[in-house]
Amino acid sequence: MGCWRVPTVVLACLLLLYPLPSPACPATCHCSSGHVDCSQHAFREVPPGLGTNTTALWLRYNFITVLGPHSFPFLPRLLLLSLSHNLLERIHSQALVGLKTLLELDLSNNYLTVLSHETFEPLTSLATLHLDSNRLRVLEPGVLGALPQLQVLTLQDNPWVCSCVVVPLWRWLNHNREKVREKNLLLCRVPEELNKYPIMAFGNESFRQCQETSLSAQHFIVFLIIGPFSFMASVIFCMFMGSITVVCHNLRKEPHFWRR
Repeated sequence: MGCWRVPTVVLACLLLLYPLPSPACPATCHCSSGHVDCSQHAFREVPPGLGTNTTALWLRYNFITVLGPHSFPFLPRLLLLSLSHNLLERIHSQALVGLKTLLELDLSNNYLTVLSHETFEPLTSLATLHLDSNRLRVLEPGVLGALPQLQVLTLQDNPWVCSCVVVPLWRWLNHNREKVREKNLLLCRVPEELNKYPIMAFGNESFRQCQETSLSAQHFIVFLIIGPFSFMASVIFCMFMGSITVVCHNLRKEPHFWRR
């Protein structure tokens, strides 16, 4: 029995000396202590192989054009995500699911034109959002309303449309001035007469002609249902009243009818 003890001890020592497997790291990326840098690798989508220990992910200067549903694996520790200087045009409403611990998101220097509030709903902890240098013309109020913890926002260098559609954004900016960096650089692009006019320079009187008359989809459905019925009802009523009028007129011309 004693002859088996020495090999067992040696085997245990060898196991202790054998290096443990390193956390997952996408090919060609540089990983260190939860920081994953995949910048400038010509990626066209989020690379596979991201470990659950990832706390910061840089995907800058790549060729990513679309973030589809569930573009990222479950990353329970991710705090920072940078997608700046890509070719991003669209972000699916379910693209960022699983990133609820994210604190900072950089989407600057892309080609985004529309953002959905559903996209940011999973990011309940997000404190910093960079949307500058995109192609945003309008930003729906629900987008910012979906970020209760937001503290820092950048929006400059976007071609903003300064008509009635900018009112929700203008109101949010006025109530959250301390959260917006470079707010004086938020300039109108359309209409032409307001080109390069600062959005923050507008006053309450600037939007007096803007009235909230927009109708929801439910209102349109109700109108579509009620409209034809009311039309048919009015036609039937007119025909009924016309028939009564004709009958009365004929009865007046034939008084002998009453004698009979």
